[in-house]
Formats: sequence, structure tokens, C-alpha cells
Amino acid sequence: KEIIDTYFNTFKNVKAFIEDSISSAKQNGYAETLMGRRRYLRNIKSNNAVVSAFEESVAVNMQIQGTAADMIKIAMIKIHNELLKRKAKTKMVLQVHDELVFDAHKDELDEIRPLVKKVMEEALPLDVPIVVDTGIGENWLDAH
Repeated sequence: KEIIDTYFNTFKNVKAFIEDSISSAKQNGYAETLMGRRRYLRNIKSNNAVVSAFEESVAVNMQIQGTAADMIKIAMIKIHNELLKRKAKTKMVLQVHDELVFDAHKDELDEIRPLVKKVMEEALPLDVPIVVDTGIGENWLDAH
């Protein structure tokens, strides 16, 4: 309890964000991402404390995790279209949470690597910077 209280006293805007998210979800019956994608929360006003607490948690997480999911989807579409336009041999093969994995051809690395970084960083205009790191390896583990 002391750690949580200290955290919220230090980061007052976080507590306000959580409270505003829950209040908005209770009023509207849904939470939404920055892109406007909604998750309806039918049980947010439930008399069952466990059920309503779960829905409140979803209301807060939807805005953050849902927006992150929107961002990666937008980036994937833009990157895919750009690879097609360039007739690249490199292929996007996998998404793992906030990572994209490519089967990249060595002769295209100098062109594709900065493209992927730029598109991912600019997928959604935000007031905070998004920083994307890239790695190269024979497999996903080696690329980290």
C-alpha cells in the first residue's frame, strides 16, 4: 500500500488518468483507443465487485494497450504497402506484441531498416516520442 501511495503521489496524472478512464467508461459503457476503436463494458456497473473491478481494469488498459495495438496494425499496413510498392524481396513474417519480424534480404537492409523504423515511429501522431529499435540476426533471438 505504501509503495502504491508513493507512486500515485509522485505521478498524480496517472491517478487522474485512471479515475477519468473509469468514470468515462461508466458513463459511456465503453472504453476506446485514440483511433476510436471501442470495447464495450456491459458489466462495468455490476453489483458484483469482482466483475466491476475487472471491467474497470479493462477500461484503463484498453486505452493504452488498444492504442498500441492500433499503432502496430497501422505500421504493418503501411510497411506492407511500401514493400509492395518497392517490389522488395524482404517480407514481413511475424508480429510479436510490439515487434515486427522480417525475412530481410541483405542487399535491402540499408533501405528497409530505416523505412521500418520511421513508419513505426510515425504510425500514430502522439505528443510523446515513440522510439523504435531494430536488430538483425539469423533468427528472432539473435536479433535482440
